[in-house]
Amino acid sequence: MDLHAFAETHEVTNQPPPLEGANLYRIDLPLQQWAQRYGAGWAEQQIDAYGALAGGPLMSAGFLANENKPVFHSHDRYGHRIDLVAFHPAYHELMRAAVEHGLPSLPWTDPRAGAHVARAAMTYMHTQAEAGSGCPLTMTFACVPALKLQPDLAEQWLPKVLAREYDPRNVGIAHKAGATIGMAMTEKQGGTDVRANTTRAYPVGAGGPGQAYELVGHKWFCSAPMCDAFLTLAQTDKGLSCFLLPRHRPDDSRNQFYIQRLKNKLGNCSNASSEVEFRGALAWMIGEEGRGVPTIIEMVAMTRFDCMVGSSALMRQALTQAAHHCAHRRVSGRLLSEQPLMQNVLADLGLESEAALALSLRMGNALDRPDDPQQAHFARLVTAVGKYWICKRAPALINEAAECMGGAGYVEDSILPRLYREAPVNSTWEGSGNVQCLDVLRALSKEPGVLDSLFIELGDGHGDKRLAAHIDALKAAFLDTTDIQYRARQLTEDIALGLQAKLLLEAGNSAVSDGFIASRLGTAGRVYGTLPRGVPAQALLQRCTPLWS
Repeated sequence: MDLHAFAETHEVTNQPPPLEGANLYRIDLPLQQWAQRYGAGWAEQQIDAYGALAGGPLMSAGFLANENKPVFHSHDRYGHRIDLVAFHPAYHELMRAAVEHGLPSLPWTDPRAGAHVARAAMTYMHTQAEAGSGCPLTMTFACVPALKLQPDLAEQWLPKVLAREYDPRNVGIAHKAGATIGMAMTEKQGGTDVRANTTRAYPVGAGGPGQAYELVGHKWFCSAPMCDAFLTLAQTDKGLSCFLLPRHRPDDSRNQFYIQRLKNKLGNCSNASSEVEFRGALAWMIGEEGRGVPTIIEMVAMTRFDCMVGSSALMRQALTQAAHHCAHRRVSGRLLSEQPLMQNVLADLGLESEAALALSLRMGNALDRPDDPQQAHFARLVTAVGKYWICKRAPALINEAAECMGGAGYVEDSILPRLYREAPVNSTWEGSGNVQCLDVLRALSKEPGVLDSLFIELGDGHGDKRLAAHIDALKAAFLDTTDIQYRARQLTEDIALGLQAKLLLEAGNSAVSDGFIASRLGTAGRVYGTLPRGVPAQALLQRCTPLWS
């Protein structure tokens, strides 16, 4: 008897084929349709090319970058202070691909209709491959409106911020063709309350906008500390002001910018987040002295938009993995995707994912029309509404998607654990849920035209009685200002759902819009997989399943 024959205990069966190498644009029908709908058709070739990168080499690089976290080196082997964060080559591969394809620059260098939408579509796919590198990418993208408030600094920095060249060397800006920008706002005692910041700025000379200062203080969170410069806040005699603080001084010496340690985070592991001290760090004032918060809000508005896009992307990748798994995995002799209850779950996840994408790209569409007051008001409001709602929905959706895959979705060989750990960062970073909801109230009550723009956008329900009733209830809720802060989350949720329902109705796919309205504005259950009777689950499942499956 050949005993070695018993070493082969089984044959591997009933496992889905690998999903590696898929073009994330070509397998995603909703992305194709919404990008086209909002004016990015001219960029389809570019988006398609990035889809191939994101689903192929960048997906592999994402695993490597997260398995090999950045490492902080305070000193070199000779004892010199260097404050250097070392990254795995895979991280640089991700950054280089994004920069060279214009993810931080496209809407600014080619500001035609659909540019923000095209850039958001590529960011959506990049984030599915790896989310941590998105932090410096989004801050580099988002710094442009703030820098433009100070033309002399913009003239020096913007050509390199907008260049499609990634240069990770630890050298002064004069020696680089391309630059990345980070942010440092939060302090230990303040958190969201940046007006409690204690970092001080002392003028080197005359002081004022565009002038040099030396900063003394700390930051509890400094994102991407190997960027070439940072937007930061510090107190002057006239109050909190905004500054651009480079890592190197004009004479190429190191600035007095000291990294204390890297944060040990739940997720976002490929990205370095740090605690830093400024010990006389040279920086230049941006915008009006004492108006630091309104100045840096120019940047924060764009990073909040990217939180919407990023959370939508995490949801889509989780859905892609779950739908692909269920299209090939059999239980009791039938594919999971053929079983009614699983169809209910996956179709529900598909509705959530598509609604998040629709609102995110509609936001990009508004940013593409900055001279239209209606669109400007819409963008002002939806920055907070979308950031709150989409980011809140992501963790539960990813958890459900992992459950669809059983144990295969719980092990680190799968991307699902990384997606799940990543999801909470977008709801916390750039202002937590309560901050966003209070900002919604602030915009609606104190900024003329914003409330009107909301109900202009919502319209009369577009022929759907359920949406019309939702809009009427929303109007009544805003007329009653009693304990309105206490109700701010419910109001924000109702705005988000109304906007998503309206966008899906306008797009004309009745299966999607009817399913969303019946479940979100109706009496469906409180967890995913509770779509009511009559929703065409099979059609919805077919729409959200990767097209090549």
